Amino acid sequence: MRRLVLKTLRRLAVVAVVAAVATLGLRLWQIESGAPLELWHKVLPPELSAAEIDHTDWQGYLAAEERAFATVEAEVVQKLTPDERAPFNRYDPASPVHPGRFAQDFNRSFVLEPDGPPRGAVVLLHGLTDAPYSMRHVGALYRDHGFVAIVPRLPAHGTVPAALAAVDWPDWMAATRLALREARRRAGPGAPIHLVGFSNGGALALKHALDALDDPALVRPDRLVLISPMVGITEFARFAGIAGWPAWLPRFAKAAWLGVVPEFNPFKFNSFPVNGATQSWRVTQALQEQIRRHTRGGTIAGLPPALTFQSVLDFTVSTRAIIDALYARLPANGSALVLFDLNRAAKLGPLLRPRLDTQLARVLPPPPRAFSVTVIANAAPGQAAAVARTTQAGSAETSEQLLPHSFQPEVFSLSHVALPFPETDGLYGSNPDPAEDFGIQFGTIAARGERGALIVALDALLRQSSNPFFPYMLERIAELIPPR
Repeated sequence: MRRLVLKTLRRLAVVAVVAAVATLGLRLWQIESGAPLELWHKVLPPELSAAEIDHTDWQGYLAAEERAFATVEAEVVQKLTPDERAPFNRYDPASPVHPGRFAQDFNRSFVLEPDGPPRGAVVLLHGLTDAPYSMRHVGALYRDHGFVAIVPRLPAHGTVPAALAAVDWPDWMAATRLALREARRRAGPGAPIHLVGFSNGGALALKHALDALDDPALVRPDRLVLISPMVGITEFARFAGIAGWPAWLPRFAKAAWLGVVPEFNPFKFNSFPVNGATQSWRVTQALQEQIRRHTRGGTIAGLPPALTFQSVLDFTVSTRAIIDALYARLPANGSALVLFDLNRAAKLGPLLRPRLDTQLARVLPPPPRAFSVTVIANAAPGQAAAVARTTQAGSAETSEQLLPHSFQPEVFSLSHVALPFPETDGLYGSNPDPAEDFGIQFGTIAARGERGALIVALDALLRQSSNPFFPYMLERIAELIPPR
């Protein structure tokens, strides 16, 4: 028997070694066959560390941000080779997507001031590889309701994707703390403070609120608004660092990247380094452990009410984790969850995966629940008209509200990236505002033709990029803002 066990173990070891060698070989092949690294994959602009951010103010942060952009201008923009100058390259000053040609460069931190003294303040945190651009519409809502809106550029964003290869997630947390200190300074003592986060920014917002339960010196938000929050992500991110191991050898520097893609989006990185996935996974792990700790200790009752918007189908973050790891642990504190179901009137027939039809039922626990749930869904099978079906906390009864917004017939679901953008958004909207020109309109692209002709994979263009129910989202957020 012992000999048989040893023989089995030897076979398993051989299989493991062969699998590891095959995986390494495949990774090296991917590295060699991929696009070459460009200046924006190599230049590291200076960024403040977490300790430095904690010891500076808003003006000091903006000054450091200006130094980072000055480095990009000097070391990337001004050093492009003729081959690198192209209409699709955001770093080419002659490109229609070059951020420097717009009236406002939304890659940078900005503040929206209300008319008159602020009645409160809100901090809005963008997502990973993203820019403050994604928070401008929700920020404008708060401004119009008398709040001052602070929209920071999180470290390693907005400049060059290489910056994400060197950032640590505590740097993002420090920037969050700084923005909230500035929000409190501008709003004054006693004024309401809201904290809004999209995707990775949602994880940072939630974690700061939990940190504030532990540290009374931190600014405590009165309300949380989470948009596609990164409470949990795919297990691939956990092991993404392994894909970067060959980068220890200079010959395989490209191994530090999961994707090297042309940078044609003025306000979002397309290329993605391994470290970006690693840091986002570390954020979610720290966040989930903190939620569990506060749940065990009963202190999670001090968390402010959260309003969360989430697409049932989300390729980037886990919808189930938002419900199981967060909402199922919340006390009955007035928190609410809004879920956007798939469009069951889409004419895709057998092309949709069978399990998608029951996705909502599988992720949502039956009522009664400690939080309210609203599901945006088709009013009836085969109809594009939409309704909001709401089940209040502690109840099993569902009310129904017919919405003035409908599902788009050619769109089978929303997506992770679509939620914070209205259909009129100049960059991502399906019906972009003609007064806005950002050099490209992603929401209107309906590409058809032969494969291999575009500089980007078609799936990047097929993803839904705006939210037909964005006005409903704003209505729900506005309900949280104290009346004048």
